[in-house]
Amino acid sequence: MRRALIVAHGQPSDPAPAAAALGALAARVAAHLPGWQVDAATLAQPGRLAEAAQGAPGVVFPLFMAGGWFTRVHIPGRLAEAGATGWQMLEPFGCLTAVHDLTVQIARESGAGRVLLAAHGSFKSPVPAAIAALVAARVTAETGLAAATAFIDQAPQLEAATGYGPEAACLPFFAMAGGHVETDIPAALAQAGFPGCILPPVGQDARVPGLIADALRQGTAICAGACRFSP
Repeated sequence: MRRALIVAHGQPSDPAPAAAALGALAARVAAHLPGWQVDAATLAQPGRLAEAAQGAPGVVFPLFMAGGWFTRVHIPGRLAEAGATGWQMLEPFGCLTAVHDLTVQIARESGAGRVLLAAHGSFKSPVPAAIAALVAARVTAETGLAAATAFIDQAPQLEAATGYGPEAACLPFFAMAGGHVETDIPAALAQAGFPGCILPPVGQDARVPGLIADALRQGTAICAGACRFSP
């Protein structure tokens, strides 16, 4: 039996809801992969990563939107501390071309006149913003919709997303729902006076479990834990 472990950051202040959501996602992915054992762990659950990684190794699928310290250093380090050797890292969710394709398709299907891609961003690394900018450019090029990016953690920030009309839609470029998607993005857009709708995050699309299953099955994205966008 082949093994996969889906790892997400989770919600340190309240780990249970995010852990339950990730477990449900893992079950939906497993439904596409007969003969596989698909487990889930959030970093916010004390001891869960070490527990889930015991036994025969497999592949780790980081449910992160970019490669960086968590995927290159932190997760491998936590596995090593637990004595879980032999695990291979896949590229993070947000780095997959299939995820970018899906984001373009969601924008096309939204019926919006303009798209604001809301992403987390980073004050430490240019990589998350670069990925979001690439996807926004693809939305514009492939759908004809004017698309732009705005961020929670860097400029241009969502609070400054002005000049939009009711035909606009905000598409959160996030892997899971949680505090950023459910609270921070709506609050920031309300502050900006954004009059459009807020779509569900990319990671909640019904096509995502099959997409992740394909990435696990094909194994073409296996790397040393660093997204190809990483420096």
